[in-house]
Amino acid sequence: MFKFARVLYALGVIAALAGAPLVTTLRLADRVDHVDLLAREPMVVEAHDGGLFVSGYGAGRPTLWKSVDHGANWKLVNVGTAEGGAVGNSDVDLAVAPDGTLYYLNMTFDAKKLEGTRIDIGVSPDSGAHWRWRTLSENRFDDRPWVAVSSDGAAHVIWNDGSGVRHSVSRDAGATWTQPVRISPKGGSSHLAVGPNREVAARVAPASASGNKFDPGIDFIVVSTDGGTTWKTHNAPGERQWSADLDEFPPRWVEPIAWDAEGKLFYFWTNHNELWLANSVDQGETWKTWRLGESKEPAYFPYLVAHGKGELACAWFSGRGANIQAQAGMIFAGEDDKPPRLVESTPFQPDVWRRNATDRDTGGEYLGITFLRRGGFAVVSPIQNPKDQRFGFTWMRFEYSEKP
Repeated sequence: MFKFARVLYALGVIAALAGAPLVTTLRLADRVDHVDLLAREPMVVEAHDGGLFVSGYGAGRPTLWKSVDHGANWKLVNVGTAEGGAVGNSDVDLAVAPDGTLYYLNMTFDAKKLEGTRIDIGVSPDSGAHWRWRTLSENRFDDRPWVAVSSDGAAHVIWNDGSGVRHSVSRDAGATWTQPVRISPKGGSSHLAVGPNREVAARVAPASASGNKFDPGIDFIVVSTDGGTTWKTHNAPGERQWSADLDEFPPRWVEPIAWDAEGKLFYFWTNHNELWLANSVDQGETWKTWRLGESKEPAYFPYLVAHGKGELACAWFSGRGANIQAQAGMIFAGEDDKPPRLVESTPFQPDVWRRNATDRDTGGEYLGITFLRRGGFAVVSPIQNPKDQRFGFTWMRFEYSEKP
């Protein structure tokens, strides 16, 4: 009996090596609700010491949480005072440099005028223990900042102000920043990503200035191959419908891009009920596109991060009203001779409601994602439940595996 079992096992291994199809599973391994302060549009990163950081907006000031036990428990981080430069009440982003420097980007929004007013960044050299803050811009309509750190330690920031997309970079761990330059004369800063060899890519969309400006025909991916010194503009692959009316359904705002470890550039987007992926191996010059799948309800607000060779973690929303739900997924795009494969999670409904406490909401325009050092990836969604007075975020860790 034992010999027979070994034979069966050997045959299974041989079949796998011979190209038998792999069965990929994606499961929710951990889920933690942390409740204290609202964290809309949360971002999440993991530091080199294993510390996890989550940030979002809604408390009226920069709010950052840290976990030192793999997400089981979270504590607020003291990021400094407003007098010391720690200001911001809207869009945020997080990034970790190769040397462990932590970057925490904030936008300030004037809720009465419905327009942005400034962009500030906090920098911590010691995993959140100490901070220094710098103001990058104080222009009317400053909006949607992003930060990413390349392999050489250069920290890149983009944002828009209704007159195009601006870029600034620090090459000394956030001590100084270059004078902002416009890398696109029109459009909004829809997303930012850095590659393994100092490549930088910015997704430029027609809406900007918190929705106060719309530039028809602007649908670009702007790429730098020299660390942000020079830029080249490429038309974004695929087809999309853009509307100057941000209330039109399904909505569109963040259009995520990501570089993998081999320098391939990926773009993930939705088109009505369809999920699409594009890949460029020549820094945006040419693209291949694939239809990954279809959602029962209109899909929107996608997000994407890359890891290793063509391993992509993604998330998106679908439906509206009581039917709003979110999904996470793994895209396997590292096999050059095969089309990408999307493995979806079980749909889930974040505990997010509108102020009337009867209609569901998304809590922002994406769900934050990061790959984890111990395997799998994490997704963070807001908790915004005025009826039960629950505000905070939900931490979810997903595991994936492939077996013949």
